[in-house]
Amino acid sequence: MDFAAEMKRQVARVERGIDLHVPRADTRPARLHTAMRYSLEAGGKRLRPVLVLAAAEMFGVTEDAALPAAVAVECVHTYSLIHDDLPCMDNDDLRRGRPTAHKQFDEATALLAGDALLTHAFSLLAISYDPKMANRLVATLAAAAGSQCLVGGQMEDLLAERKANATAEDLDFIHLNKTAAIISASFAMGGIVGEATDEDLMFLHEAGRQLGLAFQIIDDVLDATSDSATLGKTAGKDAKAGKTTYVKVHGLAASRRVAEENSQRARATLGKLGRDSRFIEALIDSMAARTK
Repeated sequence: MDFAAEMKRQVARVERGIDLHVPRADTRPARLHTAMRYSLEAGGKRLRPVLVLAAAEMFGVTEDAALPAAVAVECVHTYSLIHDDLPCMDNDDLRRGRPTAHKQFDEATALLAGDALLTHAFSLLAISYDPKMANRLVATLAAAAGSQCLVGGQMEDLLAERKANATAEDLDFIHLNKTAAIISASFAMGGIVGEATDEDLMFLHEAGRQLGLAFQIIDDVLDATSDSATLGKTAGKDAKAGKTTYVKVHGLAASRRVAEENSQRARATLGKLGRDSRFIEALIDSMAARTK
């Protein structure tokens, strides 16, 4: 398998899906839809929607049946980035190599663009699938994006900035919920579209949690060791904000080791499915070795 070519193919599918399943920039009110598109079309790794598509393909979905689910996940992810960058949160000026939404437009427009992306994700799922499948997809994504996962992880992240003695347990809660929950949901949503068994969905969820933790630990490492030009976002902001990160709590060497261990666990968990997971395993390896 040519991993680079396959990744390019999957990312191209995601880009086509965004263009197909998100309102055009000139849809009234144009400023809002332009801001939504600005953030969605900024690029990025497209890890989460690609995982939806790749997981679905493992279960025999070869057409575009999983595309709305993939776009819905990317809408939720992008909304979270827009809100994360706001002055009331991380107050960041750079995302995916260009000005953040509130810098390119204004704070109110960015806030509304994030709101619109979040609600559009669930509307898209509801209209794209039969009621039973839509219900499972909506429930999976809503749980991952809600107060006990993504939003809760962000709240704990903000609270940890003010704690002088944040613990390793605090850190794991933040990473497993703020980052890993949506990655886990991406795996599971692909499986749901592919009508995976409950046992297989359990393995998909677990592999996603392991990959998500590894992914966020690598993010912590890169924030501490890379530069803004390479990352496409502000480097060193975690330390400046006093954030609780793996590097701060465990150090660089241990952080790299734990990231590698979780990457290997994710690969092993996928092996329990007994399906062709070569592309996803190669993707896990590429995420572990990434520089941005």
